[in-house]
Amino acid sequence: MASVLSYESLVHAVAGAVGSVTAMTVFFPLDTARLRLQGVVNVLLTTPLWVVNTRLKLQGAKFRNEDIVPTNYKGIIDAFHQIVRDEGLLSLWNGTFPSLLLVFNPAIQFMFYEGLKRQLLKKRMKLSSLDVFIIGAVSKAIATTVTYPMQTVQSILRFGRHRLNPENRTLGSLRNVLYLLHQRVRRFGIMGLYKGLEAKLLQTVLTAALMFLVYEKLTAATFTVMGLKSARKP
Repeated sequence: MASVLSYESLVHAVAGAVGSVTAMTVFFPLDTARLRLQGVVNVLLTTPLWVVNTRLKLQGAKFRNEDIVPTNYKGIIDAFHQIVRDEGLLSLWNGTFPSLLLVFNPAIQFMFYEGLKRQLLKKRMKLSSLDVFIIGAVSKAIATTVTYPMQTVQSILRFGRHRLNPENRTLGSLRNVLYLLHQRVRRFGIMGLYKGLEAKLLQTVLTAALMFLVYEKLTAATFTVMGLKSARKP
């Protein structure tokens, strides 16, 4: 036991800790890049499924816009086949660029959540469940409202059934995204970018609020089990 707690063992322990911290600091940017790359890979792999999903959902719907070409898919496989045959393989990745930009949605959400949380904790010792639920809902509402125009463009690109706009059949570059935003505003006004926002808020806000509430409760329970005390817990 004495040899384990000796000065030499302490030196090795400190040296190992310093080495670990140094290595983590040096390679942390690579770890961050790895996480970002995983997000990009996820978008690239799932976008074709979202394109087909969007078109199957809208199949049979009646549109006022005469530029939209109706679809007649018999199922998922047939949808993939017709899209590749009629529009090309790359059409399966319509809306990829807006999808990559939408990774800022959770970043905005957590930024406002932590900011509102800190402001409330300046006035009280701990947050109630209702406090957590409300600031979670508000932060998600802000993030969704800010990024919703990009979600609108994403849906348009995924649907991609416009006769007069061949740009819609591309991957959705920045130029085409700006073009669609401009066309949307010119045709429907600024509120045209926010059509369907109410339904989206109802879907995401309550989910996010519940998620933050469960997260805070689990965090507090974990601290309790570990014998740690958080001075400001909900």
